[in-house]
Amino acid sequence: MHQEFWLERWQQNQIGFHSESINPHLEQYWPALHIEAGSRVFVPLCGKSNDMLWLLAQNYRVIGVELSPLAVNAFFTENKVPATAGHKDNFEVWENDDLCIYCGDFFHLREDDLTGVDAVYDRASLVALPPEMRADYAAHMKRLLKTSTKILLVAFDYPQQEMDGPPFSVQCQEVETLYRDWCRIDLLHTEDILSKEPRFRERGLNRLQEQVYVLTVL
Repeated sequence: MHQEFWLERWQQNQIGFHSESINPHLEQYWPALHIEAGSRVFVPLCGKSNDMLWLLAQNYRVIGVELSPLAVNAFFTENKVPATAGHKDNFEVWENDDLCIYCGDFFHLREDDLTGVDAVYDRASLVALPPEMRADYAAHMKRLLKTSTKILLVAFDYPQQEMDGPPFSVQCQEVETLYRDWCRIDLLHTEDILSKEPRFRERGLNRLQEQVYVLTVL
């Protein structure tokens, strides 16, 4: 989506994609990555996700990137987390102890911004992007990550013609296309979740599956 779309969503508080609860897939499947405590974890398009709090509570160091300054400010304010703000290249950088959030465009990140990152948590990043942006997203992620980095990826699969994204449908075949040349792909879980998601039924969906993958950078 164009940057203005997301900035406007936050300005108008149209953030139905935000969940106050911790994502159950994160809690259940994160141990499958075997990431040691103290490691750095990257959360792209992080919004004000409370999943970052969960990662911090497991003694990880978290790096996020988020376009909207309203979202970044809300994360620190609502969770009563003090932070210092500074600037690095094209980003405003908010930091507190083991947490750092880059406020700006994901595509402006450089490899040295993610120095030491051993894992990525992508619950709402790939699925937030329309098809024409996803190949560039995956290619930029490839440039940023070192060999052996693990990615926990959550994706949706539904008939795209039944609902406009975001979140967009990203089928298993597309995950293969985007990542197979530079990652090992392991599908951990797939589940029909339409019965649990009335807001998606109200938008006209007849099928909604959720997949959880672990990708390992080769």
